[in-house]
Amino acid sequence: MEMIVDFPGGARVDAHFNGYTVKTDQPPAGGGEGSAPTPFAMFLASLATCAGIYVLGFCRQRNLPTEGIRLVQREHRNPLSGMVEKVEMEIQVPPTFPERYYEAMVRSAELCAVKKHLDHPPVFEVSARAVTHA
Repeated sequence: MEMIVDFPGGARVDAHFNGYTVKTDQPPAGGGEGSAPTPFAMFLASLATCAGIYVLGFCRQRNLPTEGIRLVQREHRNPLSGMVEKVEMEIQVPPTFPERYYEAMVRSAELCAVKKHLDHPPVFEVSARAVTHA
């Protein structure tokens, strides 16, 4: 997949791929307008929504209702560096959800592809070159 990133103005940075556009911005304190999530917030959202896809798939495979289920993600940062040191995910289910599925549902959420890539990060290669756009 190829992703094209452009700069539509201000502190906005947009990514275009597969017919989609993902818009990002910075908060006013960071020089932006706060018109969209920050890139880092999108990254965190990708973790939560990826785990959510696995929870949804788990429930669908077992014909379990998903109404009332939600995933709550919390980040814990190092107070000195500001870096995220821990990401906590809690799958909240209604009282009627069968308890016997809790552990298996957690294991399913842990299969998230985004999380797996963090466990085994890719190599990043950044370069720059001059091009003429048509």
